[in-house]
Amino acid sequence: MSRTLIELLQEGLPAEAVLTDPDVTSSYAHDMASFCAAGAPAVVVLPRTVEQVQHVMRTATELRVPVVPQGARTGLSGAANASDGCIVLSLVKMDRILEISPVDRVAVVEPGVVNAALSRAVGEHGLYYPPDPSSWETCTIGGNIGTASGGLCCVKYGVTAEYVLGLDVVLADGRLMRTGRRTAKGVAGYDLTRLFVGSEGSLGIVVRAVLALKPEPPQQLVLAAEFGSTQAACDAVCRIMEGGHVPSLLELMDRTTVKAVNAMAQMGLPETTEALLLAAFDTADPSADLAAVGALCEAAGATQVVPAEDAAESELLLQARRLSLNALEAVKGTTMIDDVCVPRSRLADMLDGVERIGEKYGLTIGVCAHAGDGNTHPTVCFDAADPDESRRARESFDEIMALGLELGGTITGEHGVGILKKEWLARELGPVGVEMQQAIKAAFDPHSLLNPGKLF
Repeated sequence: MSRTLIELLQEGLPAEAVLTDPDVTSSYAHDMASFCAAGAPAVVVLPRTVEQVQHVMRTATELRVPVVPQGARTGLSGAANASDGCIVLSLVKMDRILEISPVDRVAVVEPGVVNAALSRAVGEHGLYYPPDPSSWETCTIGGNIGTASGGLCCVKYGVTAEYVLGLDVVLADGRLMRTGRRTAKGVAGYDLTRLFVGSEGSLGIVVRAVLALKPEPPQQLVLAAEFGSTQAACDAVCRIMEGGHVPSLLELMDRTTVKAVNAMAQMGLPETTEALLLAAFDTADPSADLAAVGALCEAAGATQVVPAEDAAESELLLQARRLSLNALEAVKGTTMIDDVCVPRSRLADMLDGVERIGEKYGLTIGVCAHAGDGNTHPTVCFDAADPDESRRARESFDEIMALGLELGGTITGEHGVGILKKEWLARELGPVGVEMQQAIKAAFDPHSLLNPGKLF
């Protein structure tokens, strides 16, 4: 008699690492994205070692069972959603920081390490791991790598891909492959490390990562500038970047977002503002940088410019931005958070276009943006219990992506593709691009077992 999937998994995993109770496994079925189908997993496994991950993949290959890798499931694209009968491979128990080297300025970590935990640990050595997704207190490094996460600091420090030097990856058939390096330089062979960053678990299972670190920067100071139009705020962004300034943060909130934050937290933000721009510098003399940027904001038409005098005031100014998504969710109860990135020079066109789309569909759509790199987060607020409003929300979401492509942008700057945007990925890449990416997928995963139904 042939052995079952559960029996085979249990041969190489401790009993507590194999979850089969449907009431428990159903809680692993999906991430935080709306409008993304999720199936019922056959089993959830929580390995603690590389060898256990290899055993899972060998078992999956032997029985031709799909595997869906997961981190903390904070994603917003459905990339971690289960498919019917799959093995959910949750890597949250592999959560060790294996090494921090101040000399080499690297950290070596397992995929289940929480972003904030790593940041705090390297901070004790005077070092800094810059990528800071909004879910950094709960999201994992493995998930950040899988979706190529970004964050508020990307305008100066870049995204996750720029900090991943090397990876240990378990392939679909259970073999272990090492990519990249831990040296400051290295150009040997194809850059397979970058290939895995943003692959959403479709090419292999990351079980170890070598991450680049930077010296911890000085405490940043923040400036808030109010504008009577989004056009003026976006003009200020262009002036700041054209002027050669390098802010550590450059964020924008439209009037809808400002009003939502006020309604939730009574922060006293001016309801008359059409756009609020936040700029920060972590340089040796941030006050001078803020003064220069403040002058540019005034030249662009800012109605008020308020620079912080110390870290406490800076933190107070940033609270509004951090509360944006929660505040918009409170407007109607459900949100769809888009993630369209456009050239900075087209930022105003993007925001104006989103406003028109909101009016067309009769929906509240607030925009907060990593303005310094053109990454906008139009957030569609709707009542999920209202079928017509849900339909309009989905249609408006698609129109926003179409607008982003029309403006020379991309459908995702940091959230990934998953299920939510797979149709749009094909439009962005074109048929030849899709064909080549599918060929890469087939080379690494010939039986299409890894996270099937995502990306393509």
